[in-house]
Amino acid sequence: MSTTELTTQSFEKTVTDNEIVFVDFWASWCGPCRMFAPVYEKVSAQHEDVVFGKVDTEAEQEIAAAAQISSIPTLMAFRDGIMVFRQAGALGEKQFAEVVDAVKGLDMDEVRAQFEKHQAEQGGAQ
Repeated sequence: MSTTELTTQSFEKTVTDNEIVFVDFWASWCGPCRMFAPVYEKVSAQHEDVVFGKVDTEAEQEIAAAAQISSIPTLMAFRDGIMVFRQAGALGEKQFAEVVDAVKGLDMDEVRAQFEKHQAEQGGAQ
C-alpha cells in the first residue's frame, strides 16, 4: 500500500476506521523529513495490512497543532484508535520495520487497560 496524504477532513476517520495507522508528520523544507520519506515509502510497501499516512505540517497546521508537533519528522502509530507510539526524528529502515512489527504485536487488551487507567487517573487529578 502506498502512503496516503491526510487532511483535517480525513485524519480522524483514518485513525479510527483502521486497525493500525502510522502517520508521518513532515514538511517539504525539512531535510530529515526528505531523508525519511523513501524509508517510509519502502516500509509501507512491505505492510499492505497497515495504513501509512502523511501529514504536511505546513498545509495541515490544524492537525499539527492538535497533535502537538514541535519537531519534524515526527512519527506516530495508532492501533484501534489509540496512539501507541510517538517519536520525533528520522528512523532507519531496520528501526522503522521493527517499530511496525512491535505495533502489530501489541496486546491490545493490555494497552486498552493501561489507557483506561491513565484516563481515570487524569480525570481524578483535575
